[in-house]
Parts: sequence; C-alpha cells; structure tokens
Amino acid sequence: MGQSTEPASTMYSETRLRVAIAGLQHETNTFAPFGASYDDFARADGWPAMTFGADILDVFPALEIPIGGFIAAARDTCHLVPLVWAAAEPTSFVSDDAFARIATTICNGIAAAGELDAVYLDLHGAMVVQSYDDGEGELLRRVRAVVGPDLPVVVSLDLHANVTEAMVELCDGITLYRTYPHVDMSATGQRAFALLKQRIKHGPLAKTFRKTPFLIPLAAQCTDFEPCKSLYRELPGYVDGAVFNVDIALGFPLGDIRECGPALVAYGTDAAAVTAAADKAFAAMLDAEAIFEMPLLSVAEAVEHALRHGRKGETVVLADVQDNPGCGGTSDTIGLLKGMVEGGLRNSALGLLWDAEAAAAAHEAGVGAEIDVRLGGRYGYGEEPYHARVRVEQLSDGKFTANGPFLAGVNVDLGPMARLRVLDTRSDIQVAVSTVRYQCLDQDLLRAVGIEPREQSVVAVKSAVHFRADFAPMAKEVIMVESPGAHGSRTETLTYKNLRPEVRKSPIGLTMVR
Repeated sequence: MGQSTEPASTMYSETRLRVAIAGLQHETNTFAPFGASYDDFARADGWPAMTFGADILDVFPALEIPIGGFIAAARDTCHLVPLVWAAAEPTSFVSDDAFARIATTICNGIAAAGELDAVYLDLHGAMVVQSYDDGEGELLRRVRAVVGPDLPVVVSLDLHANVTEAMVELCDGITLYRTYPHVDMSATGQRAFALLKQRIKHGPLAKTFRKTPFLIPLAAQCTDFEPCKSLYRELPGYVDGAVFNVDIALGFPLGDIRECGPALVAYGTDAAAVTAAADKAFAAMLDAEAIFEMPLLSVAEAVEHALRHGRKGETVVLADVQDNPGCGGTSDTIGLLKGMVEGGLRNSALGLLWDAEAAAAAHEAGVGAEIDVRLGGRYGYGEEPYHARVRVEQLSDGKFTANGPFLAGVNVDLGPMARLRVLDTRSDIQVAVSTVRYQCLDQDLLRAVGIEPREQSVVAVKSAVHFRADFAPMAKEVIMVESPGAHGSRTETLTYKNLRPEVRKSPIGLTMVR
C-alpha cells in the first residue's frame, strides 16, 4: 500500500485520487461523572448514528459536519473509500473497548482498501481514552502503522481540540473549525481537502506548531466576541503563496492531560515563511490573554434580571453554561430550574432536561395527566432531584429533522420526550425533558414538544455557546448563568493532575463581567 510512483503533480491532474475517509469524534471532559461506551457511539442523537461504508457518502454531504464538506469538495475528482464515521455526546473517558473497536474498523478498512493515495480523518482533537490521554494521537499511530510514513494523511479538528505533538507529527495537515458556535464544520472539511491537494502537489509540507502557556474557559471562547473574533478574522491574512494554512485551536480545558490547551498549526512549502506566519499569529494569541471576558451571573441575579426584562416578543435567554452536555455536563442539574420557579418567572421554559424516568412517566400517564415527578439531580452538583407536581402538556417520540444553523438537515433522535408544566402558584414554567442527553442548541429541540421559543418571556437552555447560533438572533438579551454542573467554567478552581507545570489554569486578567 502507498502512493503512486508517478510525479505528484501529474498524478493529481491526470488520475482520480483514491482517498480513504473515516471519522471518530469525542470531546472528553475528564471531570465528568460518566464515560462513553461503544453503544454511545453507535446510536443517533443530535448527530447521525454510527455510519458505515457507502452510506457515509449519502448521509453526510448535506450536513454541517466536516466529513460532509470533505466529500462535497472531493467527490468530483477523487474515488472516495468511505469506512466508518462515529461520534458520541461529550462525557468523561472513552472506554478502551469503544476506542479499540472503532479504531480497528478504521485500520482494517484502510488495510483492505487496496492502493490508496491519501487518508482523511474527521476527528475532534480532545478525546481521552481510558488507556490513552491522546486518543487522536493513538489513532493516528495505528493508522500510520498500516499506511507507512509516506502516505498523505490529513485531519480536521474541532476548535476546542487539545492539539498534541503526536497529532502534528503523525499527519501531513490539520484544519480546525474557526467559529464557536461551530457553523463552519463543513467548510473545515473542505479546507482539509484543499490542504490535501497542496500536500499531494508539493510533497511533504513544512509545518509549525505552538502551544500557549494558559487555558481558556469555554464560556470565554465564543468567536462572536473579542478577542477570539479578531484572532480568527486575521487567519486568512497569514496565507500567501508559500503558506497554505494557519489555524488556531482554543483548546478544551476540561481535559486533564499534559498537552491540554490552546495551540496553533501552520503549513506551507517555505519553512521560513511558515514559521514567520505562525510567529505572527501566535504573538496575537499571547497578546489576547489579558482581554478575555466571561460574563456570568448567579442564578438569583439572572432570574431577577429576566423577571424585569423578559416578555413575549422580547425573550430573555438564560444559558445554564455549567450544565452543558456539549462539554460533558449531565444536562440534569436543577439549580436554574429551581431558581426560575422560586423566583416567580412566568411564560417561561427550560430545556433540555435529561430525565428518561420523567419522560417515561409522562408517556405512561398521557397528555393532560397531573403526576408527581423527581426531575433531574441524579448526579449531585449540590442539588437533590426536584420534586414537583406537573401536568403533561405534550408528548413526542423525539424524532424530527432540525433546521437551525448547527443541526440543519440532521434527523434528530432524542427518544421519548415530554413537555411538563410545573404546577406551582409562584410561577409558570414548562420543562422539555428528553430520554437522550443532548445540548439545547437548536430551537427545534424545544418545538419538538410544542414550545415556541419566540413566544416565551424567558427561555433557559442547557448550553454554553452553541445555542447562540439559533437563539441569539431572536433574543432580546442573552445571560450566561453560573449554576453548579460538570462543566467547570472557572478553570482556575479545578484540580488538575497532568497539566504542564508552566500552564496557567485561566488567562491572566480574565474579567468576570457582571
């Protein structure tokens, strides 16, 4: 197995490249209370179920997912050999069994593919396996053991990747998302194909890799605001005839591994030019350390503000950032829900609360029934389950097609869902509960049980940043709320065991805006 022996430029222009493609995505919060099994990768949630072979070519091109962008860019000039694609909602460690089975499927597929010109992998960059701190690095080692040192291998990674030396060493090119909320995932896959073409045309590329000496909390990483907005806006300006790509990863600070943290990668044909571009972009990253902000309000402050300012047509969105399942949160904490009820909010809704028991009880009782439930709180974080009497307002099988900017076209499957109205004279709160844990990043997740966000005075979402893509345009105001959960936003308070000694746990001068 290996590359054609004809000159690279001739090979590209006169033949269809044979490219094996696969994906394995997981963002690992090592502080979270439970891990990911093979079944978590196998089933669908807000993203497709594990997909094999030719089905990948049918399912992904229309979706906002990197491998879909790669396929769309490459299919007219390449013979694509699709292997497997799998993703699981963020949790703690990926089980050794899940990693081994999926990695083996990828490697065996490559080995059986015959002569290949390249490999593309749709990865996350912050996967931690029970036995491997650097899940992507270990996968790339196994792929290299199959294809050898010379076959071009390119990968796309999430903006939150903890890029490691092994990842950079073992592949020929890396592209990363440039938006948070991630609305350029497909474009990142397209850029990966463009970088692959440059690698094939020019041979091995010069590369530069940098790591910052500080972590950035996720709630401070939104690219809609400074300093991240400017850092990413400037990236195209570093590219010239000899520099093909410069990308930044802001890191995933909830992965307690040695190489946790922001990074920069750059590729091109001229080593000096690549290094110079990387140095300029890296200097901007270092200069930005002093101007990060993370605007968090307490539950009481947020509820009081929403009570004064939220009304139908002028919706206030409360983001329960520390219970974000998109970075390993349980999506079942009840601190914010309790505060909304006790604070007297009306015409308000919260979602998604992960509670399979409550969903099942609602489906058994039927629409219109009044039942006693214990909502959420299964994993602690300062609260017991919330005991409430609720009325079942609407039921759903949890299967629908989403239309928001993050999930556009995805066939979502969240299992049985229910809309429950909390029967408390102090307030009027509806709760969207789901059987499958998933981040509330698309209005259609609430509409699935009959909650129209635009008609609510207040909407509380269990999400940190991704919700902004769909909810912010319709909101009068967005408030980030600090309620206990597995997503520790104040990274300086976390107990790390594996960080490099020189790494600061949060940016110097981080402003906690109130």
